[in-house]
Amino acid sequence: MVSKTDDIPVSVPNCNVNTVDLAGETPDRKETTKAPHKDPCACGHSADTAVMNGGGAHDHSEEESKQNGGGDTDGGEDSNEQEVIVIQDTGFTVKIQAPGAEPFDLQVSPQEMVQEIHQVLMDREDTCHRTCFSLQLDGNVLDNFAELKSIEGLQEGSLLKVVEEPYTVREARIHVRHIRDLLKSLDPSDAYNGVDCNSLSFLSVFTDGDLGDSGKRKKGSDLEQIDCTPPEHILPGSKERPLLPLQPQNKDWKVIMMPMQCLKVLTMSGWNPPPGNRKMHGDLMYLYMVTVEERHISITASTRGFYLNQSTTYTFNPKPANPSFLSHSLVELLSQISPAFKKNFTALQKKRVQRHPFERIATPFQVYSWTAPQVDHTMDCVRAEDAYTSRLGYEEHIPGQTRDWNEELQTTRELARKNLPERLLRERAIFKVHSDFAAAATRGSVAVIDGNVMAINPGEETRMQMFIWNNIFFSLGFDVRDHYRELGGDAAAHAAPTNDLNGVRAYGAVDVEGLYTLGTVVVDYRGYRVTAQSIIPGILEREQEQSVIYGSIDFGKTVVSHGKYLELLEKTSRPLKVQRHDVLNEKDESVELCSSVECKGIIGNDGRHYILDLLRTFPPDLNFLPVEGEELSPESVRQGFPRQHRHRLACLRQELIEAFVEHRYLLFMKMAALQLMQQKANKESKMAALTENSSTEADIPALPSTETPDASAESSETSTETLTDGKSDAVQTETTSTSDAPRAAATEATTTEAAPKAEPTTDSPSAATTTTNASQATPTEDNVIPMVTTNGPLLPIATAIQNGECESPLEDPKSREVVLNACKAVGSISNTSFDIRFNPDIFSPGVRFPEDSADDIQKQKQLLKDAAAFLMSCQIPSLVKDCLDHSALPMDGATLTEALHQRGINIRYLGNVLEFVDKTPAKAQLEHFYRIGISELITRCAKHIFKTYLQTMYSVSQGVELSALSAAVSHFLNCFLSSFPDAVAHLPADELVSRRKNRKRRNRVPGGGDNTAWASLTPSELWKNIVSEAQSYYHFTLYCENADQVVEKYGLQKITLLREISIKAGIQILIKEYNFDSRHKPAFTEEDILNIFPVVKHVNPKASDAFHFFQSGQAKVQQGYLKEGCELINEALNLFNNVYGAMHVEICACLRLLSRLNYIMGDHHEALSNQQKAVLMSERVLGIEHPNTIQEYMHLALYCFANGQLSTALKLLYRARYLMLMVCGEDHPEMALLDSNIGLVLHGVMEYDLSLRFLENALALNSKYHLPRSLKVALSHHLVARVYESKADFRSALQHEKEGYTIYKNQVGEAHEKTKESSEYLKYLTQQAVALQRTMNEIYKNGSNASIMPLKFTAPSMASVLEQLNIINGIIFIPLSQKDLENLKAEVQRRQLLQESGKSMEELTVDSPLELEDKISMDVNVD
Repeated sequence: MVSKTDDIPVSVPNCNVNTVDLAGETPDRKETTKAPHKDPCACGHSADTAVMNGGGAHDHSEEESKQNGGGDTDGGEDSNEQEVIVIQDTGFTVKIQAPGAEPFDLQVSPQEMVQEIHQVLMDREDTCHRTCFSLQLDGNVLDNFAELKSIEGLQEGSLLKVVEEPYTVREARIHVRHIRDLLKSLDPSDAYNGVDCNSLSFLSVFTDGDLGDSGKRKKGSDLEQIDCTPPEHILPGSKERPLLPLQPQNKDWKVIMMPMQCLKVLTMSGWNPPPGNRKMHGDLMYLYMVTVEERHISITASTRGFYLNQSTTYTFNPKPANPSFLSHSLVELLSQISPAFKKNFTALQKKRVQRHPFERIATPFQVYSWTAPQVDHTMDCVRAEDAYTSRLGYEEHIPGQTRDWNEELQTTRELARKNLPERLLRERAIFKVHSDFAAAATRGSVAVIDGNVMAINPGEETRMQMFIWNNIFFSLGFDVRDHYRELGGDAAAHAAPTNDLNGVRAYGAVDVEGLYTLGTVVVDYRGYRVTAQSIIPGILEREQEQSVIYGSIDFGKTVVSHGKYLELLEKTSRPLKVQRHDVLNEKDESVELCSSVECKGIIGNDGRHYILDLLRTFPPDLNFLPVEGEELSPESVRQGFPRQHRHRLACLRQELIEAFVEHRYLLFMKMAALQLMQQKANKESKMAALTENSSTEADIPALPSTETPDASAESSETSTETLTDGKSDAVQTETTSTSDAPRAAATEATTTEAAPKAEPTTDSPSAATTTTNASQATPTEDNVIPMVTTNGPLLPIATAIQNGECESPLEDPKSREVVLNACKAVGSISNTSFDIRFNPDIFSPGVRFPEDSADDIQKQKQLLKDAAAFLMSCQIPSLVKDCLDHSALPMDGATLTEALHQRGINIRYLGNVLEFVDKTPAKAQLEHFYRIGISELITRCAKHIFKTYLQTMYSVSQGVELSALSAAVSHFLNCFLSSFPDAVAHLPADELVSRRKNRKRRNRVPGGGDNTAWASLTPSELWKNIVSEAQSYYHFTLYCENADQVVEKYGLQKITLLREISIKAGIQILIKEYNFDSRHKPAFTEEDILNIFPVVKHVNPKASDAFHFFQSGQAKVQQGYLKEGCELINEALNLFNNVYGAMHVEICACLRLLSRLNYIMGDHHEALSNQQKAVLMSERVLGIEHPNTIQEYMHLALYCFANGQLSTALKLLYRARYLMLMVCGEDHPEMALLDSNIGLVLHGVMEYDLSLRFLENALALNSKYHLPRSLKVALSHHLVARVYESKADFRSALQHEKEGYTIYKNQVGEAHEKTKESSEYLKYLTQQAVALQRTMNEIYKNGSNASIMPLKFTAPSMASVLEQLNIINGIIFIPLSQKDLENLKAEVQRRQLLQESGKSMEELTVDSPLELEDKISMDVNVD
């Protein structure tokens, strides 16, 4: 039996679960787990300062280490801890006095800049209307960009005065924009429209505001007041899937949808700009307003402030009115003129500051909503100005008009990175510039497709046009000038940008000093793919042929190289596993490269070395690249490979390369270890007895020949054979400390299978220990083998060997031979150490290699075949196994894609994955996975068709018939989802036809000719296309002719398909109830299509130091040091916040872990506060119905229940269930956990019948997905029995508890505590049943005279319900009283002593009460 919590001490049963949660249930931690964050101060901050978010010392404490040198974190855990101490920082308090407001105290940090205090003041309720002011200390104006510590005389208690400054045109514009933002602060229309990094959040609808406050209000469980009845559509078994509850309305809905009206109109006046004579009087600009009282006013913004003038709509009279109400702030002016403004503005600001800061702070990247209500379009001068002026980014905050993106992106990379503060500053700058660049590139791409940007080559055909806007270069995803003709034409041109982006990501992550990549963003919008790139200085002034000094511009026909590039790329070759190799140029000369030939090196006018066109950074995927005369491995051939793909750019993913190399490394270690053990045994036996010696020697040569054949097809078979056993274990080795324990155990198990050949030759330790300590007697082992168990990536291991750590043992010729054999067997490019690298040019058309490298090329080809086979034989089974044991739990298309990608499986293998699942004996337990896979496959095929469907409609920049776009999209959705068989396109009436021309145009359809080709699409034709697309692209056969058949055959939901296609294609639809199943009218009309959004792919820069802290924290938690772990994770949170600002996916994941730790340590209130932030952040950054958001809701519900907020806990659970029904339907293993939670809470509030509905559904799902004999099912039976007991239905209770008892007895034995508990409970139930029967008999016998003994019908205590809730959620709750704390300290000291004396953690506290959890979380593994 393997427990999920095996490798952590019993007293912290579920830290492991935390880390699994944290990474979104995936084993690849590198991408997903980095993540923490600090709450901004209550005042919140504007988007621009989110990076430095927080006026208090708490946020920037780490920078204190600037003075103390703050050493490098790479030194491992110890240096991390030292830095934590160094980093602590003390803030101080200053007093702020603003005109017309009471002085107040503000906590600040010495590292903050004066500008941050400005931001705090612009957000505070009483000072928010001021923008143009300076801060003065003793009459001296403070420099905005000075750090507080550098200001002389500023100390604890200093008084800073807010002094109004004269306006300039720029300051006046900023002021008007800020006032408009304040007026719109509760208006969600920007979030619906996907503007300015606003996004939706609905948590406050279910918690009635901030949970921290409501906790105090609603303490105690006043059961009468709780309305527990869920809406009908949430109950188990309901088939109704309404869309409206996705965006619930609350009692303030009208307030939110129509902001408390302060002004009817605020706009720029038509009299702008002021004429020269008025400029001399200080006029800066004119505003026109209509107050709520219908008063039309003209206002002058002057250097002294704002005042009423005498202009009207038609007459210009700039003289001040009488009275003029001159005020420094527009708010003060309007408050004097309009009583309604004064009243409503005050109320609005109160509401604004009451909202959680996380509902207001901008996200780093734009999140789009696929549904929205019909929002009234209001007049907005700032929005209008932004749309039609040259506001290209944020020029009001920086000097100059447009940003030099390339210079910014490269300069931030060049920042110093010697110590922690420098690295933080650098990473923060890199992240900020990247998020700004992604926003500008997206905006530009949309403008290009909308036809708002003029091409730089306007004379050419539309698809060949290129554009420059805001210093960004835009190109379309078409095969221009037959560039990709041999690689697949347009299909290759469409795939190249994403491959290139992956290359940019990879080189960016390696981060070699002196090597530069371009800012790259790939945008899909309205059926077109646009690549946006920063511009290399000088590249537009010369031909590409002259610029390229490294690589090839014609796919390998002419190739050039350059010493400096080879030197720089050599540094990336080890981490990226790229082999340095020679190719022939057109003159048959050998040219050395350290990348693919397509990778071009250009030295810009700024002297920087740029690389671009990184589309072949990773080696080709031979499963999808048929090559004449090349035979793939039997494993691939059996699966029907190689297959013809649409293009020849199919590459293996970086994750696969990493996994494959790590797997080979494990293989290499096993081989070397076994042979060295043989040699050792051989020596011993020689010394022991000559007779034995002769027989052992006879055996020895057998091993190299079986284990280490030449690197040929034979080798491939051997390795894939071993691989199939080893599978994911190799891949997972690096993450055992942060990922599931079963993997660690699985690695041991595999090793046993992988090394049976050791047995005849040695009587050494069992093969299970081979990998870690099998042959410690040899120095080689001592130096190398322990490194397998390290937590870091593979890189240090290989480096250590390469750097000669194992040179001394290799002086022994026999050891040398051992390593040589092992190297040959695994395909290492070195004969003295393990070093696998790939040549990305193998099988590239047009690339030729020198003859003297033929052997090497042969080896490389074999390596590629092995890697392709490894994907099929190891990674796909690994994924399915993880889904079977529930360590991977995809819920929708996005999480499924993530699960595939983390194991290095490309989406083009989706058909193979589904076939593999279909043939798996345990298919019934994978139904949820299969269903999500089919849904993903169908919606991806539909997206491919939708792309070409839109392209037939109109051509870029000519704006042909965009008037029919909403009709075309609604028609496509009708054909895709509606049951209406004759979905006829509704051609919109031409709104602009004049009466006179009407006769002539009567028969003309809009757009004429080809532009209505989209209208001829029928449902049957679309589904035929989907089926053929599935066959040709994914090699998967779908059996369906329409949406109804899909629903019936594969159990899909139309609402889920609608969500998936909308998200993938960027469609936004009106939120209302759609009747998909009507056979009389189509489900969608053109009015239902609200918008089309861009779908954006970009680089995500990482916060590396924060991640080191985070990993150290995780390690501490897993060792049982909760407090230290908590401190480290809090510090990581601080650093993450410093780099990313307040909002980020990784911060969200970290907050979840932190709240879980708070909860385990008994600090429920802190857990609630952190988890509330995690939910808000998940809604804002990932989306309101993202699977992660659903899980965050579940965690929050548990902490609410623990805090006595039962009503809120139920609302949150109902919300989570609704979202899950919407996203993946009821039939999903995660639904069992959710229903158990709901059932338990309902049991706690004595709603027994409702509780049973949910718990019995959970029992059915657990029995299906965890097999009937699993411990999870036993627990489910017990929960149901408890409810029946409360209902006094003892017969049913006994029946269920007996089932549970039988499972416990069979699985863990009669002596186990759980079995004993169950047995006791059975006895109790039997007694109760007998007592009840006696009472009934007494009543039957004596009628009303019966003397009835009172029966004990007890409502479950909240404590017992909470205990069960904790168990099902994988947490053992440790309430920490003072006495417990003392015990805990003693326990920690005892552990340290034990560790020092070398005892293992497994020997500790065997009879701990927490042992139960170790067993409970085993579920699948024991079955």
